[in-house]
Amino acid sequence: MTISGPDTLDSGALAELDELRLSDVDKALPSAANGLTKTEFLGTQPRLSAFSTPVMVLDETAIAGNLDTMAAWCEAHGVDLAPHGKTTMSPVLWDRQIRSGAWGITLANFGQLRVAVRFGARRVQIANSLVDPTALRWLAEQMDANPELEVLMWADSPQTVDAMTAALADVTVARPLPVLVELGGEGGRTGARSVAEAVKVADRIGESPALRLAGVSGYEGALAHDASEESLTRVRTYLRSMAELHRRLEAEGRYPEGRNVYVTAGGSAYFDVVAEVLAELAGGRTKVVVRAGAYIIHDDGFYTGISPFGRSEDRQARRLTSAMHTWARVVSRPEPGLALLDAGKRDVPFDEGLPTAQAVAGQLGATPRPLDGTEVTAVNDQHAFLRLDPARPEHDLRVGDVVRLGLSHPCTAFDKWRWIPVVGDDSDDPVVVDLIRTFF
Repeated sequence: MTISGPDTLDSGALAELDELRLSDVDKALPSAANGLTKTEFLGTQPRLSAFSTPVMVLDETAIAGNLDTMAAWCEAHGVDLAPHGKTTMSPVLWDRQIRSGAWGITLANFGQLRVAVRFGARRVQIANSLVDPTALRWLAEQMDANPELEVLMWADSPQTVDAMTAALADVTVARPLPVLVELGGEGGRTGARSVAEAVKVADRIGESPALRLAGVSGYEGALAHDASEESLTRVRTYLRSMAELHRRLEAEGRYPEGRNVYVTAGGSAYFDVVAEVLAELAGGRTKVVVRAGAYIIHDDGFYTGISPFGRSEDRQARRLTSAMHTWARVVSRPEPGLALLDAGKRDVPFDEGLPTAQAVAGQLGATPRPLDGTEVTAVNDQHAFLRLDPARPEHDLRVGDVVRLGLSHPCTAFDKWRWIPVVGDDSDDPVVVDLIRTFF
């Protein structure tokens, strides 16, 4: 493993991505890329107009700005950041997040963990209960072989702890695996349903020869889905229960001596409330870690409305900017007021809001014009239904025109693409300065 520094991924593994061979069977890549390495292709300074539709595009300027904005926010609020890597499943972007000050990376399952370890991640949080025996044995071996590797897991019941312990019963565990007690809430997702139940989970972790208690975890996003005062109050109440649990475990001496303790919550919607309630716990060996992952890309939909940066009343405060959009082509005008685009569920996210039409041009690389007053009303597997106003001349789209779509929810945007072009400027036909490889 070739490590560049204390706060980076494996530079050698990342460099291997630059030498991967591209193929014209990869969606949207131009035929000119076929057989070339990523480095060779980018050396030709390809322009976006060389790509085919549909094509998802990332904006380098927005990515860099979002990284700086979130890093500054975490520093100002006294919390650490372990962004959820499932948003992008891109080691290159994870590396940039860590270089921007993130403590580590959060992931959801064993497959994602293996990607992270393969690319040199040394601090990982699995925001889930890892009970697969194969996964646990692999992790025990990895932590034994690499003293710098720290992987935090969650457990929300004594049965979960027993399953973990049983899976490791016949292997040597040189370093007990760190486990956080997950507190949930009625109507939420996973997590012990009360502080008293969570304390029992902590006790069972303490009894396991293969595990050690490392803190408290939770996910407030399962309890609210908007920015109403009612939802924010529900989130605050839940987070106060997390603080109560941590204080009780600490006061009763349940945390092992000489080890860091983690209190972690905060998806991409309510991390400001997490800091408001939990940041005061940070200090000494206790780290308060938020897990917002969508910030690096942001969106033009769900997170624009619910993100703390969007909800802030300080109009002078820094903002996140959507770093993704998709270009789709008009393939049919079957009736007045309707255009069918060549992007559907296989190409664009649709679970947290449908795409929005932002602009239209005759071709990729041509000067676009604004496309206001339209609505994407549905997506099929390979088509989007764009409703137009026949009375508006600017809505007279032609077959072959390309439409720029704003997207909602990056977590279900990246999984549809193996290679995603990154553009470095906002010109009509920008040069593609990078290709992001995903590992879904």
